[in-house]
Amino acid sequence: MTGRGPLAGLRILEVGTMLAGPYATMLLADLGAQVVKIEPLGGEISRGVGDSYFASLNRNKLSICLDLNSDAGQRRLAELVARSHALLVNLKPSAIHRLRLTYEALRRHNERIVCVAITGFGLHGGDDPAFDYVIQATTGIAALTGEPDGPPTLPGYSSADNSTGMCAALGLLAKIVSGEGGQVDVSLRDVMLSQLNYHAAAYLNDAVEPHRRPYGAHSYYVPAQLFPTADGYLALFITHDGFWRSFAAEARIDGFATMAERLVRRDEVLAVVTAALATDTAAGWELRLRPLGVPAAAVRTLSEALKATPEVVVAAGDFRLVGNPIHVSGYQPEYRPPPGLGTDGV
Repeated sequence: MTGRGPLAGLRILEVGTMLAGPYATMLLADLGAQVVKIEPLGGEISRGVGDSYFASLNRNKLSICLDLNSDAGQRRLAELVARSHALLVNLKPSAIHRLRLTYEALRRHNERIVCVAITGFGLHGGDDPAFDYVIQATTGIAALTGEPDGPPTLPGYSSADNSTGMCAALGLLAKIVSGEGGQVDVSLRDVMLSQLNYHAAAYLNDAVEPHRRPYGAHSYYVPAQLFPTADGYLALFITHDGFWRSFAAEARIDGFATMAERLVRRDEVLAVVTAALATDTAAGWELRLRPLGVPAAAVRTLSEALKATPEVVVAAGDFRLVGNPIHVSGYQPEYRPPPGLGTDGV
């Protein structure tokens, strides 16, 4: 059933561009919040990237046009803030301050407004360029990705922007739940360093410098990486001895019974596992190992993954998109297409 979403009754203003901010508010809109996208007169920049790109980040929203550099635009913003729960913005810190999009600037209109700022390095961290790939480079993500003898590599999607958008949505809701207005400050740099959790802890506490391993191998678990097979690549993730026993029996491998032994004898284990997996295809191994509860999957393309999971694809007007990943009992979002520029009166 559809019903009222869990965030019904919340009004959230967005002054967002491209990805991190719009993704955060789209997740909230899917869950029932009213999201009002405040755009400049020429429209938010991602409208120029392409219709499907814009739709993938802005469904279920309303749009109004304001010139926030003008007195009239600021007066209209004040009116909206007075009857909204939150404002989320992702711009350079100098622009956020100049356009008076902080809690300190807006609290006189609404003491309980929650202001969320998404920036590269923090609301007071300066205006250095902070696009997704730049952040992956500066936080060590790129240096950890790729083959040991190859160049650093970037994932094929915007991992920093998406991760920061989710953290910003969490921070926004946490502050609303507190019942008090205030500023929430979320930076791409801090989010990505946080996601290096166990790597960072190993370095900070044990001076263990992380480094790249072949096929993206895990630092602690063996075998846990990609493996070539007779046809295609298989992701195998053996995290405990029970998984190993099931896998080893199916692959007809003897020995290496404990996690500690497999870690110490990593090269030997990988050689034996690689030889065993070469006897069947990636799809074949997936079919054999899944019933045993062993974490394994053939590497698929995006098109193959979407064809295998048609239930995640939703219709938003004329657009086919991947739906919200947060499934709430008793509620099914009604996906609406992205708004036309400045088409809504609120």
